[in-house]
Amino acid sequence: MSGDELPASELEGRVTERRHYLLGLLLALLLTLAAFAVVAFAGLSGQSTRIVVASLAVIQILVHFRYFLHIDLQKSHRDDLHLILFTALIVFLMVAGTIWILFNLHTRML
Repeated sequence: MSGDELPASELEGRVTERRHYLLGLLLALLLTLAAFAVVAFAGLSGQSTRIVVASLAVIQILVHFRYFLHIDLQKSHRDDLHLILFTALIVFLMVAGTIWILFNLHTRML
């Protein structure tokens, strides 16, 4: 074995990881194309279109968590998931608070 060759187990791990990333990329692209197709070609009402696109967005977030961030429900990854959910909560509170304040100011200006 020369210095450039990898052990069989490590080579197999790299192949599996690459396959994992490619599957995630394929799923993300399909979900994105599906969202564009729903908006461009579907004859749904405005509310139905928003619900379908929002559902596809949530599914895509889960795909990104699983395939790119390697976050699943295994015990070793739960701490990472808790950090991400806490960050999402803080961002949501900041955005919702800003929208609330701006809406309140808008109604006072009328």
